[in-house]
Amino acid sequence: QVQLVESGGGLVQAGGSLRLSCAASGRTLSTYAMGWFRQAPGKERELVVAINWSADNIYYADSVKGRFTISRDNAKKTVYLQMNSLKAEDTAVYYCAARPYDIDTISTTYNYWGQGTQVTVSS
Repeated sequence: QVQLVESGGGLVQAGGSLRLSCAASGRTLSTYAMGWFRQAPGKERELVVAINWSADNIYYADSVKGRFTISRDNAKKTVYLQMNSLKAEDTAVYYCAARPYDIDTISTTYNYWGQGTQVTVSS
């Protein structure tokens, strides 16, 4: 069993930066792929960025390429999402999620989810 807790969300002006963290408790994260999803009001949950268990495969949605960076520290059981050059359209609840080993873009394939953290970008 893995419990995930996100932190670092908040209100930021367009062009600003935030760093989200996802801390895990329970089992080790080292054999899990980690994804950051987001869901804006009235929209479906979408995968923003994901990293596989060995950190040699990373997925970025086109909308965040060049602006967002994912990293993981297995020793600390924490995954980070550095978000730069934020835009109003990045406003959403951001969730971290875990699934075994490899990345998948389909949210239902992820076994464990955090409670989400709100990111609001003002224009």
